[in-house]
Amino acid sequence: MSHPVSPLAPAELPPLSALAGVRLAAGAAGIRYQGRTDVLLVELAPGTTVGGVFTKSLTRSAPVDWCREALAGGRARALVVNAGNANAFTGKAGWDAMEAVIKAAAETLNCRPSRVFAASTGIIGQVLPAEPFIGKLAEMTGRLAEDGWSDAAQAIMTTDTFAKAAIRETEIAGTPVRIVGIVKGSGMIAPDMATMLGFIATDAALPAPILQTLLGRATELSFNAITVDSDTSTSDTVLMFATGAAGNGPLTDAADSRLGDFQAALESLCVDLAQQVVRDGEGATKFVTVAVSGAENDGSAKKIAFAIANSPLVKTAIAGEDANWGRIVAAVGKAGEPADRDKLAVSVGGITIARDGSVVIGYDETPVAAHMKGQEIDIAVDIGLGAGKATVWTCDLTHGYISINADYRS
Repeated sequence: MSHPVSPLAPAELPPLSALAGVRLAAGAAGIRYQGRTDVLLVELAPGTTVGGVFTKSLTRSAPVDWCREALAGGRARALVVNAGNANAFTGKAGWDAMEAVIKAAAETLNCRPSRVFAASTGIIGQVLPAEPFIGKLAEMTGRLAEDGWSDAAQAIMTTDTFAKAAIRETEIAGTPVRIVGIVKGSGMIAPDMATMLGFIATDAALPAPILQTLLGRATELSFNAITVDSDTSTSDTVLMFATGAAGNGPLTDAADSRLGDFQAALESLCVDLAQQVVRDGEGATKFVTVAVSGAENDGSAKKIAFAIANSPLVKTAIAGEDANWGRIVAAVGKAGEPADRDKLAVSVGGITIARDGSVVIGYDETPVAAHMKGQEIDIAVDIGLGAGKATVWTCDLTHGYISINADYRS
């Protein structure tokens, strides 16, 4: 079932030019969806390094387990992805199906199976039908192209209403480098990792341990700072590949100051992708930024911010354009983190509503109510205890979310 494009969607995909060392092809295997692409094959140049972050779910999918094991090798030559079937909670049959696809891809591209990474997204509890995917591999191999990023972004979608991508250009010690990323995600979005698949590539030359550190840092500020519905998926995977084609000088330490611009660009790209996921939240009509400051530490601030962002009462008030700031106060109080009622300050849309444990004298709700009618909602809370701060992003909770998920298997 298709759904209208989110009102929060960007006008169009950014221009996704080729990135040296990466070739992509999408195909239609009919694994679940008809009349659209649903499988992806990515070929990576020899010597490509890899880093990855994954769901912490204890009911994780077979591809997540495979990738976590393969990551130890630090090298990648290919990626296979399917949409519509998560291949999670499928036991040995699910593992065998995934392994069959991986081995077929390895044979097609003449590489080791351990250098092939895999990801699946979709319905939980159904074994991946391997044969339709395998049957497409030879044909997809013949169409591999450096300009296949846009098609790839569309092939990995499930309940997404728009394809999601970002690109950044930066440098390492004077050498120009580029970063390209695509992501899918719309519902079952929560940290560790957010229910999403994300694939990022750079032409920088980066050893796998450095790549892993840089991706981990960027993830904490982006993909682990979003929520749509507080649910964590079985399949969450973000993989980053470095082809080395840019030819920058050797690096041995992620703390090297020469990586400063690259780290900033990677973080910017990941935040962009993460925010696109929230903007495509199932049934979403409003994009919400929750900024918490004054907590005892950054970790505490993040937990409080998520308590607000995940509150059904807060999210439905936003959907109803109701300036019910008391629900924000209640969410802070339930977070389980240090807070003092008489030191709190709450602002919405830049307007301070409450301070020092009570509503501001002379508070006028009119500008706050006007802010609630917009598509971009800003909530700020000062805990008043320390220097800890964090920002997370979420969306409102509407009847659309219920409709999409009630009909998901229909």
